[in-house]
Amino acid sequence: MSAVTADVSDDRGGRAASGPAGGGFAGAFASEWTKLWTLRTPYVCLLVGLVVTSVFTFYYGSIARINDKPVQPVGNASVSSVVLTQFALVILAMTTVTSEYATSSVRTSLLWVPVRARVQLAKALLSALVGFVTAMVWAVLGIALAWVPFRGHAEFELPKVAYQAVAMGVYAALICVLTVGVSFALRTAAGAMAMVFFLVTALPGMLVGLGGPVLLAVNDYLPQTAGGYFMLGDGKAPFPDAVSLLILLVWAVAAQVAGLLVLRRRDA
Repeated sequence: MSAVTADVSDDRGGRAASGPAGGGFAGAFASEWTKLWTLRTPYVCLLVGLVVTSVFTFYYGSIARINDKPVQPVGNASVSSVVLTQFALVILAMTTVTSEYATSSVRTSLLWVPVRARVQLAKALLSALVGFVTAMVWAVLGIALAWVPFRGHAEFELPKVAYQAVAMGVYAALICVLTVGVSFALRTAAGAMAMVFFLVTALPGMLVGLGGPVLLAVNDYLPQTAGGYFMLGDGKAPFPDAVSLLILLVWAVAAQVAGLLVLRRRDA
């Protein structure tokens, strides 16, 4: 009996020694992927964004024709729609964090993946991936729908169309990363949504409304304004497109750092 017990113990010990110690980052990402698509919110967000893109871009093309606007890249219609559709992705990214805090299931997530930075990075990467792919799909759809009502008031140049579609994807991905960081820092859906809305939309509107060279210069460095320059890529920005992208990246990283500091210092 003792020999059998020893063999079993050795077998278990061998499996423990040779088996993986955990899923690592790939396991954390797979877990976040599964959790995201078991919720209803992401599907609603994607559907709403699809509908808003369709309506907005068709309307944009129609208005450009009716008002006899100068010929412009057809992708401008999709870029302009981001002002609204980005919030569908903001809510989706925010949900990956705040839904767990609302139900206290974040404690379970941190038990499964005790390296807190890994949890945050997995959520950020997942949100960025979904945002990038989704925004590119919306961009292509918007271009197709806007082309007909434009009726001669738009031009289709494949390099420009490709640039604007990819730029929309990059912008959406970085806004999602920013949102995840803010959500970890504030932990509530209301707080995170209010902060992102203020930073992305309300603050630029206030600065432009107040006017003045200083406030307008500050506005150029806010996420939505710099992102708009980057997505349009028309050479009218006060700095090169690469600098616009760098500004977006800095905002996203800063939000992630703030979220990580809170995640590490406060109990779940």
